[in-house]
Amino acid sequence: MLKLTVEKREVFGKKLAGARVAGKLPVVVYGMKTEATSYFVSQKDFKKVLEQAGESTVISLQPEGEKASREVLIHDVALDPVSDEPIHADFYVIDKTKAIEIAVPLHFDGVSPAVKDLGGTLVRVLHELTIEALPLEIPHGIPVDIAALATLASQILVKDLKLPAGIKKVLNDPEAVVASISVAKEEPIEEAPVDLTAIEVEKKGKKEEEGAPADAAAGKGDGEAKKEGKKEEK
Repeated sequence: MLKLTVEKREVFGKKLAGARVAGKLPVVVYGMKTEATSYFVSQKDFKKVLEQAGESTVISLQPEGEKASREVLIHDVALDPVSDEPIHADFYVIDKTKAIEIAVPLHFDGVSPAVKDLGGTLVRVLHELTIEALPLEIPHGIPVDIAALATLASQILVKDLKLPAGIKKVLNDPEAVVASISVAKEEPIEEAPVDLTAIEVEKKGKKEEEGAPADAAAGKGDGEAKKEGKKEEK
């Protein structure tokens, strides 16, 4: 079992800035039969435990100066919006004899034939499963074998999952989709509409150009006829 040592905290509010600079993370420990108590824990040690345990693994918490340790779950972690570093955490003291409801992450393993051979894309619909189990029997994660996704129409449902021993109940809908395959659709090629007005204008222009020489010739003929008439009068 992972362990963390905590020290009693008497600093709150704006005064916590100096403690954080010194590498101390403010935490609160509480439970059904445990009064909320404030502590400091090494931020470096906390991040290491969080990475290994997540929020679904029981941790042994040892307060400095106390003989008895407390078995807890990481209940909530507040992160800095800029650095994404933990700035506060809550620990929940468990009763080992009572089952609790908790969200456990899903771990996607294996190779999907629909992705490898058919060009599909894996879609992870669910990322965690809400279960009921005794604290010491909560799994670190629940495996999802995506090798079952063999065709483009394949799906993995909650009821298809192979659950680790110790899980008493799954609170998700058994028919809920855990993972599926997505296929990219080809976008239709849109042809630009034909501008009939432009075609009509172009045809009209050509007709006027073709008619111009004939009119000119007709004008020329009238002039020559007038000249010949004048000659005859003379």
